Amino acid sequence: MRIGTHNVNGIRAALRRGFRRYWDETAADVVALQEVRCRVDDLPLEAFADYHVTLDTGLLPGRNGVAVLTRVKPARVRALDGTAYQFGPGLVPEAVPAERIVNRDLARFATEGRYLEVDLAHAPVRVASLYLPKGAAWPHEEGSEEKYQRKMRFMRGFARLLTASRREAAAEGREFLVMGDFNIAHTRQDLRNWRTNQRSEGFLPEEREWFGSILGARSLVDVVRHLHPGADGPYTWWSWRGQAWTNDAGWRIDYHLASAALARSATAAWVGREASYEDRISDHSPVVADYDTAALRR
Repeated sequence: MRIGTHNVNGIRAALRRGFRRYWDETAADVVALQEVRCRVDDLPLEAFADYHVTLDTGLLPGRNGVAVLTRVKPARVRALDGTAYQFGPGLVPEAVPAERIVNRDLARFATEGRYLEVDLAHAPVRVASLYLPKGAAWPHEEGSEEKYQRKMRFMRGFARLLTASRREAAAEGREFLVMGDFNIAHTRQDLRNWRTNQRSEGFLPEEREWFGSILGARSLVDVVRHLHPGADGPYTWWSWRGQAWTNDAGWRIDYHLASAALARSATAAWVGREASYEDRISDHSPVVADYDTAALRR
């Protein structure tokens, strides 16, 4: 099973820049999207080809929005506020019942379109799409404490949600895979210019410590790092400005985090970095992995 994640930075802009071509050629079975940034009524349905789409657009106009694309309609949907939409090939989006999975720390984020889970109907896997808040570099950046504290609060609540969802999935005989934009570069390998970014949001010591706390042999495994232990990167985000793209001065902030058995089944993982600056679909490139999910049934 080929599974990918892609922060599209606006689905309509990504479609114009080659989103459909990339995913047609990649032929993924499952795709998690972040920053869809589009109201349901304005979605370019042609972007999704023959996928079944489950999405939470949130209530913030032009911001956030997560989705999971699958070849078969999911067996179950879970969302922070119990709100989701679904549609399939040739159909229009309709509101569907979704299990509400919010906790106290995540309550204030529930309508922002930041997290969604689906149980696959054709494999024993629960798949989630995440867009974690960017945060801020407080106390190194004046006036940034509120944004910093928002991210810290989300992270506290999200760690608890991850544990609960992973354990529930396991109790139901399912593996767990959360993908998306975590807005954190975990280690020095995950950030080209790490020396000059030690006081930047996304690379603060407490953010990196939190990220490490959700990983473990009995919890979640960073699939790309598992398959590429000695590599710098591979990076997934580059600023649109300056020479970041040309110099490959990127950040690895988009991840596949999988439960142990699913991570062991991964046979390949890569970043779909475009051939040139002009070919970029988004400021993030897709992250794709192949999983031998047939092994999970043995």
